Amino acid sequence: MENQTLKIVREFVTAVQQGDQATLGALLHPDIQWHQPGNNRLSGIKRSNMEVFQMVGGMYEVSQGTLALTDIKFVAVNGNSAACLLHFKAQRAGATLDVDNVDVYTVENGQIVEAKIYSEDIGQEDVFWGK
Repeated sequence: MENQTLKIVREFVTAVQQGDQATLGALLHPDIQWHQPGNNRLSGIKRSNMEVFQMVGGMYEVSQGTLALTDIKFVAVNGNSAACLLHFKAQRAGATLDVDNVDVYTVENGQIVEAKIYSEDIGQEDVFWGK
């Protein structure tokens, strides 16, 4: 189980880093529960892969296409869940995002069924993403 979890999560974060939409679509369960932290226009629970893709589209729109996963610091597995330390950067007029996140993914039957995102600096995220 742990080997499959590690494989799926590594494939997923690599696809995020590379912008590989086909792989992302294949690895996110249609009914994923995605918990995005903060008090901004993109925060809240997403209840499907389509809602996740809409959120990410909003991130690219706000960041004027600059959002990037710049570092995958580690992926640690426990059963069917994996915690990842990831670094994101983005810029837009008058604001910069430069933050570590801990993402915790739950894998079942070869797909990510839940994601809980923890930001190192939620205040920075709220300012960057806005209301």
